Amino acid sequence: MLFENESLGIGLIMKNNCTGVILAGGRNSRFSGKNKALIPVAGKRILDRIHDVFTILFDNIMLVTNDPLQYMPWNFDIVTDIFPIRSALTGIHTGLFYVTTPYAFFTGCDIPFLKKELVEILLASLEPGIDIVIPETSQGFEPLCAIYSKRCLKPIEQHLLKKSFKIQRIFQKVHVKKIGENILRSVDPDLTSFSNINTPDDLSRVEESASDIPETQQ
Repeated sequence: MLFENESLGIGLIMKNNCTGVILAGGRNSRFSGKNKALIPVAGKRILDRIHDVFTILFDNIMLVTNDPLQYMPWNFDIVTDIFPIRSALTGIHTGLFYVTTPYAFFTGCDIPFLKKELVEILLASLEPGIDIVIPETSQGFEPLCAIYSKRCLKPIEQHLLKKSFKIQRIFQKVHVKKIGENILRSVDPDLTSFSNINTPDDLSRVEESASDIPETQQ
């Protein structure tokens, strides 16, 4: 677990080397087309929650979307997909194409309780030669709560040209560091950082669980 001074050191180093990227390019088809990023959870929009975490950790924040007008009120660098196919891998490719830092941390726009401390654990795990730092739990990998190096851009592009959209397929072409569940739970005991909202039922579940989270952590 990070001590306060270690966290500060990571922040000073990574603010210049890592961009925070939010992917907001989904169709929201299971949510009747409603923009999940703008849905309030416990009285605060999901996008605002993510923004609050990112402004602490990153000097540069980028949002990938194909509907940029919805996000004009926020102080983001807004970019749109390069490949005309909606997928998480397409969004990661777009983010890596446009960021000017060596690394980018990616998250989806539908994760209301992303913990700063969990992102710091990932940042602290970066080391020379590592291209991806990714959480791994008993449920599998969390590719939309992970750090990617700019070196991933070319392998991702090759997969997209082949219409191969599964993120894990690029792992064999780059150097991946997995962060295990025991480490993740040391800063996020319930792994709420990975709780995303895809359906109205998910929203109800997250709203209910939010009542059990201390206000300072919401």
